[in-house]
Amino acid sequence: MQPIWDVLAQVPDPEIPAVSVVELGIVRDVSEERVVITPTYSGCPATLFIEQSIRAALDAAGYRGTTIETVISPPWTTDWITPEGHEKLRRYGIAPPLPSGEVHCPQCGSADVEEVSRFGSTPCKSQWRCRDCLEPFDRFKCH
Repeated sequence: MQPIWDVLAQVPDPEIPAVSVVELGIVRDVSEERVVITPTYSGCPATLFIEQSIRAALDAAGYRGTTIETVISPPWTTDWITPEGHEKLRRYGIAPPLPSGEVHCPQCGSADVEEVSRFGSTPCKSQWRCRDCLEPFDRFKCH
């Protein structure tokens, strides 16, 4: 259902408004009957807000009968972030996960970085610092 995907592509993630719930990989499956979502982790405090935002967007587009189902199995993975989502995260100042496992500063691109804390601004991110430009940044925890 491309029209519903198009509607959902306009729903921003509440914690990272630079990316949509589609680009972040939260939307798993779409049909006219239902939209299946998976939060970035099972205890994500934004899950209810995401559901409400999706509901409002669907209703506004005339899809009042489409249900929203939240599933946590299989768990969300950073592999589901779209290429566009990766680029938007980087531009927003968050280091997206790379398949190589390397971490690069989203500000200057340097690989000379260090993890400051396993816990970042949200539970799904960790806090890092660039040793070259000295800027702090969040990095999505790979899972």
